[in-house]
Amino acid sequence: MSRPLHLVDVFARQRYAGNQLAVVADAGGLSTEEMQAVAAEMDYSETTFVTGPPEDGAWPVRIFTPVEEIPFAGHPTLGTAHVIRTHLADGRPDDVVLDLGVGEVPVEVRTVDGDETLWMTQQPPEFGEELPHADLAEVLGLPEDAVDPDWPVQVVSTGLPTVVVPLVDRAAVTGIDLDPAAYDRVTGDRAAKNVLAFCPDPREDANDLADRVFAPFYDVPEDPATGSSNGCLAAYLARHEYFGDATVEARVEQGHEMGRPSLLHLRADAGGDAVDVEVGGNVVPVARGELL
Repeated sequence: MSRPLHLVDVFARQRYAGNQLAVVADAGGLSTEEMQAVAAEMDYSETTFVTGPPEDGAWPVRIFTPVEEIPFAGHPTLGTAHVIRTHLADGRPDDVVLDLGVGEVPVEVRTVDGDETLWMTQQPPEFGEELPHADLAEVLGLPEDAVDPDWPVQVVSTGLPTVVVPLVDRAAVTGIDLDPAAYDRVTGDRAAKNVLAFCPDPREDANDLADRVFAPFYDVPEDPATGSSNGCLAAYLARHEYFGDATVEARVEQGHEMGRPSLLHLRADAGGDAVDVEVGGNVVPVARGELL
């Protein structure tokens, strides 16, 4: 039985940028083992499977890296929502809800700078332990003074835990040389396997931050655009008032070091009892065909 297959670039302003995603529609008859094999065959950071029609308004979706299933990831959420509203749902709705491993995640279409942008509301963030700056400097292959001493290194999760690391400038971000042994030591007994390093020194004046994300545990040495980890970053920025306020609106560039420039829009508000987090970006179709 053939199944529709869609390739899209997420957090991209043009084709062949951003983060690649394969979306398999009508995947309900596939076993977990078959889905994992397809994800390994595609060898993108994630592949998603729409396993049926919506149940109580939410589309059931499973997400796989090349080596395992994960409960949530950002660019697969936006990319899959784009495919659903464009090819599967009636009437191209402006609101799509995905039923993921972490629960229901709503996605809304808005216009930003004249472009149709998809926004997801992430799970309420959980703020975990703070880690020694020296440990993460070693992981990133940087001198200790490259990690900004004014801000904490902290584990944050909005569904997929991430170690958020503040760096002093873009030279530090571009100079990262990940140390696999140090990465294994720091992440080995922790749920947080993603490491996000950021700085307030972007390439483009219109942007606010530059970052990079590393996830070797998931067979993703570096990711060109990471919605889940940037959601953690948004929560971190608001919680610690990085820009001097508990409300954050930021543009983040990622992927330049990989030749896949990406742009992510972040919003977060820590002014109340809970921290609300949204991440947005553009989705660009690349190809479609059939999974045989």
